[in-house]
Amino acid sequence: MDFSLTEAQQDLASLTRRILTDKVTPDVLGSHGSGGFDAPLWTFLAQAGVVDAALPQSVGGGGFGLLEQCSVLAEIGRAVAPVPYLTSVVMAAAAVAEFGDGRLAEQWVVPVLRGEHVLAVALPDYGVPCGFTAEADGGGGWRLTGAQTAVSSGAFAHGFLVEAAIDGGRQVFLLDRDSVTVSPQRTVDHADAALMELSGAKASVSLGDVGEWLRLRGTIGVCAQQLGVVERALELTAAYAREREQFGHPIGSFQAVRQRLADAYVDVEAVRLTLWQAAWRLSEGLPAAEEVATAKFWAAEAGHRVAHTAVHVHGGVGIDVDHTLHRYFVAAKRLEFTLGGATAQARGLGDLLAADPA
Repeated sequence: MDFSLTEAQQDLASLTRRILTDKVTPDVLGSHGSGGFDAPLWTFLAQAGVVDAALPQSVGGGGFGLLEQCSVLAEIGRAVAPVPYLTSVVMAAAAVAEFGDGRLAEQWVVPVLRGEHVLAVALPDYGVPCGFTAEADGGGGWRLTGAQTAVSSGAFAHGFLVEAAIDGGRQVFLLDRDSVTVSPQRTVDHADAALMELSGAKASVSLGDVGEWLRLRGTIGVCAQQLGVVERALELTAAYAREREQFGHPIGSFQAVRQRLADAYVDVEAVRLTLWQAAWRLSEGLPAAEEVATAKFWAAEAGHRVAHTAVHVHGGVGIDVDHTLHRYFVAAKRLEFTLGGATAQARGLGDLLAADPA
């Protein structure tokens, strides 16, 4: 098994890093707890070919796939860039392209490829009951009722994919913003999430029982973004430990600090290894539920440890909400719990292993 990055992954990552290094500034990021979406940057990424590269050619994309998307997400994590690539491209647009028809792709995917629209996805976290129910309306459509809080990118989304329980199973429905009651919410880092409420909302499009497909891809995307966050946080912390002096010596020369940084390095590499193993299996169409749960466990557990190590080594400035490091701390904490934290993933992995003892 070779996890070396493909040429396409390397090129996309390099292009994304150059753009984000130039475009993501303190003004773009805004103050703590604000912002969350930079529309000009989103459009610029689309014009540069970053948004469409990893979608099928049938919908106007570049024909690459999940591995390339993960490379882009890692760079977005490194820059803590306020763009909805995970929800709009990796999850929603990819699902519509895979399970919808040409008409749906033209209506929903093409505007995303142009950087004009944003799509959000309302999925329950791993092991959590579905928050929406659906029933047929007798006219070929469905009526959806329910609510979900903290829907990522929901505050500015033009459309939503919603998983709802129906007839003993689940289906994913596509709704436009006019059908949804959206109440913007603040999360630990941005003001981009939303409380999403439906009361008999009419849906005319169902993609079928694709919730697990969305969940696996979304979870891998979270892991990829977390890799970029913790990798960059460790780089910043190591640089600080080389420069900051106490008692006439750089703090990085102290044994306790060296041990914390060494443990953080091992954690970052664990996130990297488990991410690419799971992403490769998904991209090859192989069963990957156990590998995805393992990757998310490490993204959550290691993300927690690395984020706290970074703050502790930085000392007082590490808790300054205006300091660069704080953006990485809160991004890591948000990604730690998105689509299920470490405990939920460990329990889910245990269930999967128990169901297949061989």
